[in-house]
Amino acid sequence: MSVVVGTALPALPLPPVSRTALALFAGASGDTNPIHVDLDVARAAGLDDVFAHGMLSMAYLGRLLTGWMPQSRLRSWRVRFTAITPVLASPRCEGVVTAVDDGVATIELTVRLDDGTTTLRGTALVDITGVDIT
Repeated sequence: MSVVVGTALPALPLPPVSRTALALFAGASGDTNPIHVDLDVARAAGLDDVFAHGMLSMAYLGRLLTGWMPQSRLRSWRVRFTAITPVLASPRCEGVVTAVDDGVATIELTVRLDDGTTTLRGTALVDITGVDIT
């Protein structure tokens, strides 16, 4: 089967974002902003609780893309953060091919929560030259 407009990438449902995951991601990414791990800081900022790093959602989208095609085929990728991901929310990454031009597929990407909130939107360009999906 070829990659064509409308081809959906296999969705990537994720477990709830735990406080442990936030602490580990802070250390791994270097984004140690306490608003992601310290409840007192989050409440002082007027929030009910801590929330996930935007780059964590972007990392999940990277997993979606590289689970579909090898990383070497990724030509570009950009995202826009549209809402926060609360702690304990369960993100779901999805992508669909919206254009194919000269062997390059344009993929529209989203990260959504169980309540329907879209937390991240993006676009990736992926080289699909000679690719057949089975």
